[in-house]
Amino acid sequence: MFNIIFWGILIFVLYRVYTSYKRFQQVYYNQAQFKNMDITKEAIQASELGLFTALCAKVAKADGRIDELEAELIGNMFNDISKVFPEPQKVKDYLKEIFAEEKQRPRNVDSVVSQLYVLIHRDKAKRQMMMSFLINIAFVDGKVTAAEENILTKIAAFLHFSSPEFEAMMNQFQSHFSGVQTHSSLSESYKTLGASKEDDLKTIKKKYRALVKKYHPDIIQAQGADEHYIDDAMQKTQKINEAYEVIKKQKQS
Repeated sequence: MFNIIFWGILIFVLYRVYTSYKRFQQVYYNQAQFKNMDITKEAIQASELGLFTALCAKVAKADGRIDELEAELIGNMFNDISKVFPEPQKVKDYLKEIFAEEKQRPRNVDSVVSQLYVLIHRDKAKRQMMMSFLINIAFVDGKVTAAEENILTKIAAFLHFSSPEFEAMMNQFQSHFSGVQTHSSLSESYKTLGASKEDDLKTIKKKYRALVKKYHPDIIQAQGADEHYIDDAMQKTQKINEAYEVIKKQKQS
């Protein structure tokens, strides 16, 4: 009797571990979803990933500039998104065009996010993931400006997040961001980037970009079971960025 109970408990535990793992590996998009899609700029622009790209452009440009880390994260996002479409290079080029155009159109946020909500309103986890990525873009340069917070507040409302839900997301990022102000020493910075003092700035930048690519939050395959996935990724990229800035300042002085 004891053995039956033991094996029953073990099988139950293994099942729970397996199902948790599957949730952790939640895939929001895959190639099968887009395999029959005609690849035109208009089609990409009207898709949920094209609309999301447009919102990223508006948040990134809300403070008037796009810094180096923001550019790296957005470039990696283009790589992630384009992989699930046929003709990925063509899609990537279209995404870059959409981003460049939409960052110059600050007044159509309501229209873009309304179209996006129609496409993803049934999937709150996907909306949460997208909202978190947008908040990440705002936080990643070290501070959130009033303009960035205003546009995020508007997007959250159109994606049907309540004020307490949005405030909780912002507070979570704020608390995690505060925790990564490590003020790395020069030696710690080299260690973080896996670089040496003999490396030139070009070599160090290659290592920096590789690490940002490795740790950036992937919006295609987001780890759905872990609610801290994107802000954990932000912590890693912030630490990498701080190390790079410390070394760059020393190399350029």
